[in-house]
Amino acid sequence: MQPAKAVAPRPVVRPVPAREEVVGPPCPACGTPNPPGRRFCRRCATPLDPQAAAEALPWWRTVWPFRRRVRAGSGRWVRLLVILVVVAALCVGGFLLLPAGRALIEDTRDKLGGTKAVTPVHVTASASVSGHPASNTTDGLSNRYWGAPGPGASVTYTFGKPFRLVDLIITNGASDAPQQYATEARALEMDMEVTSSDGTVHRKSVSLDDKAGPQTVTTGIDDVVGVRLVLRSVTGLTAGRHVALAEVEFFRRS
Repeated sequence: MQPAKAVAPRPVVRPVPAREEVVGPPCPACGTPNPPGRRFCRRCATPLDPQAAAEALPWWRTVWPFRRRVRAGSGRWVRLLVILVVVAALCVGGFLLLPAGRALIEDTRDKLGGTKAVTPVHVTASASVSGHPASNTTDGLSNRYWGAPGPGASVTYTFGKPFRLVDLIITNGASDAPQQYATEARALEMDMEVTSSDGTVHRKSVSLDDKAGPQTVTTGIDDVVGVRLVLRSVTGLTAGRHVALAEVEFFRRS
């Protein structure tokens, strides 16, 4: 007996649902009508009643604490108080830091710029040993010196017009040559008094190494019209000797 022939099942025809007629506002994007009260399009999900775009804030409202959108009167006084405190703090900080900031700028200019030698117009001393006047400290010769009888003696340099004293170079002792340096006593400490054109006196303690050769002292003082050096902490002062200061050179910003 032969097997029966396979017969494909008949397709089932499903009834097509009747198209629902919707009456309502059309979608602004695809035009599909939507039932009243619907918020998004039933076809493309586009908002059916888009709210008006928020008005752009002015630039000053984009900075905290202005950028917050708040209800009328909500936190307004708190924000105003914060603003006033910040402004007051900036004013006080600027007032306190202005001299320091200016000094930093001037010091940077001193380091980056060049220097130029300045020659005083008058050199006087409170006391001098015969044959060794104070003018020897500005003659450009390091083998001639100002001889002072002992500690406490001072030398004063006066300049023709105000300038910014960037630094000065001191050559201590009787000479910059090591063989002659220690033949006389030396002051290892000095009190420096720098006078500005407005009468302000800037005081600085200068410490020197007990060695031959020039030594640089950084100052950075504006409107200088006079410099006074007072000898302190003398070494090598014995009978028949005096305190020697070979050379003092002054430099301004070029």
